This record gives sequence, C-alpha cells and structure tokens, in this order.
Amino acid sequence: MSALNSLTIAAARDALRQREITALALTEACLAAIEGAGALNAFVHHTPDIALAQAKAADARLAAGNAPALCGIPLGIKDLFCTKGVASQAASNILRGFKPEYESTVTQNLWNAGAVMLGKLNMDEFAMGSSNETSCYGNVVNPWRRGNDTTPLTPGGSSGGSAAAVAADLCLGATGTDTGGSIRQPAAFTGIVGIKPTYGRVSRWGVVAFASSLDQAGPMTKTVRDAAIMLGTMASHDAKDSTSADLPVPDFEAALTGDIRGKRIGVPKEYRMEGMPAEIERLWAEGAAMLRDAGAEIVDISLPHTRYALPAYYVVAPAEASSNLARYDGVRYGHRAKLGAGDGITEMYENTRAEGFGPEVQRRIMIGTYVLSAGFYDAYYNRARKVRALIKRDFEQVFAAGIDAILTPATPSAAFGLGEMADASPVEMYLNDVFTVTVNLAGLPGIAVPTGYDSKGLPLGLQLIGRPWAEADLLNHAYVLERAAGFSGKPAKWW
Repeated sequence: MSALNSLTIAAARDALRQREITALALTEACLAAIEGAGALNAFVHHTPDIALAQAKAADARLAAGNAPALCGIPLGIKDLFCTKGVASQAASNILRGFKPEYESTVTQNLWNAGAVMLGKLNMDEFAMGSSNETSCYGNVVNPWRRGNDTTPLTPGGSSGGSAAAVAADLCLGATGTDTGGSIRQPAAFTGIVGIKPTYGRVSRWGVVAFASSLDQAGPMTKTVRDAAIMLGTMASHDAKDSTSADLPVPDFEAALTGDIRGKRIGVPKEYRMEGMPAEIERLWAEGAAMLRDAGAEIVDISLPHTRYALPAYYVVAPAEASSNLARYDGVRYGHRAKLGAGDGITEMYENTRAEGFGPEVQRRIMIGTYVLSAGFYDAYYNRARKVRALIKRDFEQVFAAGIDAILTPATPSAAFGLGEMADASPVEMYLNDVFTVTVNLAGLPGIAVPTGYDSKGLPLGLQLIGRPWAEADLLNHAYVLERAAGFSGKPAKWW
C-alpha cells in the first residue's frame, strides 16, 4: 500500500473497516507529512495530542463494528471554524489568543462521526481574499509549480490552507468556506475537488462570519466521492442557525451512479468573458464534450445579469462584513490596543481596529460602511440587492426551462505567483471571482472539478452549478466529469 496519507477518504474508510490499517497509523502518517511540510505554511495550529486521542477512540469504534463513514479519517479544519479549546482566530491579529469554549456545528458533526482533527488551516484574514496573501500567519504556498520554475504560487483563497493541505496529502480532506468562490477557486488552483452547498444546507453556527447571507461551509477533498462522503456528515439541520434548512440530508455517495443520460447541461454565453485565455476556453469545450459523450444534452443558455454580479457582490459582501466585524472593538474579547495617557474609548476603538485588522479587511470594512451610509444606501446597497434578485431570477428561469446543471470555467486562469498582483488594483484581484460569485448571490450549490492542465503544467478546473438542494444530482454530474477527464495529477514534492 502507498503512503497512508495519500489515500482518499473512500479508500481509507474501506481499509479501516476491513482492519487493513488503523486510524492511529493513518493519523501518524498525516502528522509526519505535516511536520515535513512547513514550507507550505498550510497548518497554523497543530493539535497532535487531540488527533492521536481521537484516532485511538476511532479504532475502538471500528473494532466494535459501529463506525460511520468518517470514523478514523484525519481532517484539517479551516481557522474560521470555532474548535473548543483550540485557537480559532480567522487568520486575524484581532482574534489572536482566542480559544472558544464551544464547537462549531460542522466540526461537532465531524467529531461525532469519528473524524480526527490534525489542526487548524491557514486562510485569508476573515476569509477576505483570493490568494491567501492577507493572513496574519503569512502566505500559504501552492504545492504545484510551473514546471522547473521555483516561483512560489498562490493556492487561491480564502481556503488556501485547506486546498494546499489536501493537494499535498497532508490530510485526507479539509473544511472550507465559500462566500464568493473561496472553496471552488482554490480547489481549481490546486487540482482538487471543492463543493459549495446550497445556502442553508450546512450550519453556519460557530463559523466566524464574513458576509452572513453569502457564507457557506463545504468540503475540500481529493475526489468527488470523498466530497459526497464528507458533505453527508457536515450537512444537518441546526436550530442554532436561523438560516439552516430543515430538510433531510440525502445519501450523497449513493447518488454517484455515473448515469446522466437525458440530463440537460446549460452553457451560459455570458461566461465567455473578453480576454479569456484560449486554454480555459478549450477546457470548457472539452468538458461539454465529455458530458455530451456521457449522454447529456448540451444547451446554450443565457444568464443576462451575470455582468453585474461582481460589482453587486463587492457591495453586498463588504456591507455585511462592515456590520459583522463591528463587534471586534477591543471591549469584550480579542486584541485591545494599549492606551496612552489621555486616550479615551474612541482612541481605544480606533487603535484596536487599526492594529488588529489587515489592509484588505480594513478596505472592505470602509467600503461596506460607505455603501451603508445614509447618503449612499439607496445608490449602492439597495441597488446591489435588486441586482442580486435579478441574478437569482436568471437561474430560476433557466432551471424552470428544464436545465439540470450549468457548466462554466471555475477560474479565469491557473494559479498565479505570490506577489504578482501586489501592484495591481484590488479590482484585478477581485476578478478572480468572476465565475463563482453568481452562485453565492443566488444561494445555489456549485462544485469545482479538476479537468486539465495549462501550458505550464498547472491544474485547471471546471465548475458545475446545480439546482437548489440538488447537491446529490450535482455530485453525480461532477462524478461523470471527473471520470471522463481522468485527472490524476499530483504536485511533484519539493517542500
């Protein structure tokens, strides 16, 4: 058997149940891989003692013969999820030292299923970023490289630590969150699978908030089957989250039949962006051909308000961030600035937030505060809300016309070099989300699947968008695409 940490969740589950390996050995293999991967800067809070204790408990459950699918599976947890007694600071200095006295619903579901926590994963500060360069822990490095070029590449953001850890076999799967593409874009940049479920499918309770009407947690895994297994455990109705849907969670893995004959796949003309690289255009066409060969009908569709999605998103998301992050003021918890003689509460607020928040978070808070202010609320925020409703209606009309899923690129390019966007305007960085933000604005499920490579050997992904609450069908479409593409690439180890 190859290195245990390189196993998929499905393969490890079967080997554990057949007693071919132990959860302890599997966990120790992952911990050793993490120890040797400091150059990637993916894991930022290590919890080996917790991991080994959970692994031993999982072995006991496996021996008793009542083990759920994730029992004994070692996972990485994005630093946005609150984990009881373990640092959970959203990659921000303002939450340095914060150790929650409670567990997020998602992580509690995972531990109840016997999963093992290897540690907390790096991310963009408060999940604001597309390159994992805004973290207080420093940049995450993509395990992939451009051939023999040693330029460090971004793993994408904000779930860059999760993506890098899964791609480098430091863990078998990881949790991510997606507000405008933060699961799907890094998954595409690192050659893994990432699914953002329908808004409300997975509880947000205990997940540090960025934009509450857009945030959604999901799994990041090596395969579509693994994503189905992990999502089945993460998803649940939660009375503690008022936006959580009281719907039964299907058996997502059982839905992976590989049969999509007669399904209608939409290809939206508005996603053919000006200046799109030829290799992305080619990959998209090849993906459509793969689905057609599997028996699906490819249909040209129109989502006319797509062009307004990015500006609408970058009004709505900062507005909600401005409101959510107002609580970090140095009064109740988190960082508090040292006050000089004569300083009052106003200076304490100002200095605390100036010291605690990084530049990108400060930028988005200021944008959000501006668009919510009395003179501009109608001109910006209300108008963006109306555009959001139109974008949602576009999707509703397409699905009502019989479309089962929508195929688009996941990103406008392969992974770029760390620092290459440093001199660019923020808008250029925001354009990385151009194919993904519509899904969040409409509350739909979306999945990124690795399907090919660019001219320099870097992974490229395609995105499938599904009907609301139809993650099972969406995963089956992704499963067909994954099998047809046959992507099996792994980064050559240099770290």
